[in-house]
Amino acid sequence: MPKLGMAPLRRKQLIDAAIASIHEYGLADATVSRIARKAGVSSGIVHHYFDDKDDLLFATMGTMLEALRVTMAARLKVAKTPKERLEAIIDANFDDTQFSPGVMSAWLALYGSARQSVRLTRILTLYHRRLHSNLVHACKQLVPAGQAERLAHGVAAMIDGLWLRCALSRDAVDPKGPRTLTHEAACAMLDAFIRQGGKLYD
Repeated sequence: MPKLGMAPLRRKQLIDAAIASIHEYGLADATVSRIARKAGVSSGIVHHYFDDKDDLLFATMGTMLEALRVTMAARLKVAKTPKERLEAIIDANFDDTQFSPGVMSAWLALYGSARQSVRLTRILTLYHRRLHSNLVHACKQLVPAGQAERLAHGVAAMIDGLWLRCALSRDAVDPKGPRTLTHEAACAMLDAFIRQGGKLYD
């Protein structure tokens, strides 16, 4: 019988082990037995807390998405201007915690497996909707609503594209690089909007 209050700790332990196993073996070969061994427990313990490997993977992705949400909320809380809010969203997605090798491998596994899993598709859809909503909200404070969607789509494309390129790189990547590139691209889009006669809000 598990000790009272042990469940959250044990689930975190297994999720951490799942992330490490996906990074080391790849998604297909990150078996329940390997995850259990990484966590220092028996396979039976894994099945006590999760129905199967897919259930554990879903919980793992949900945990990573929540970690990203918390990081973004913390950065947005201290942003004082509309432009700082936009920068906070960019910085959260390129936060150092999102660039650990294990987390990058796990997110790549999500992208690669989403087409075969309705549950994983939901996680990915939630991420995209949340990113889009945050960006549109920030952009509407910088440009008229009609242009906010375009600006949000452009910044989101930069975030996803650069992150994916970094995740696929065999070399260690300093997140400062893609953060700076995305900031510069966002500023360029805003400058282009002004040159075309649009209004930039203060």
